[in-house]
Amino acid sequence: METSRFDIADYLDSNEMIAEYLNTVLEEGNESEIIVAIGNIAKAIGMTKIAEETGMSRPSLYKALSEGAKPQFTTIMKVLKAIGGQIQVSPIAN
Repeated sequence: METSRFDIADYLDSNEMIAEYLNTVLEEGNESEIIVAIGNIAKAIGMTKIAEETGMSRPSLYKALSEGAKPQFTTIMKVLKAIGGQIQVSPIAN
């Protein structure tokens, strides 16, 4: 039996799924996991489309959103806007 590699981008097929995935990673993940999650979402939407909307090249996006990358905050904000997301702060319950 042949198996294929799991790719979360294959399952991010609606705005609701994308938002749930990103919110979960934001809540539970570390910095690197958040960057990779944003990259997975960009991949699911289409890196060419995200590149056009951000004004960045596809190779630059792949590099900035790969595991271990340390993208600038402006890059993250551009990509979040392109994927239809935003940062929202809520108070932490004590």
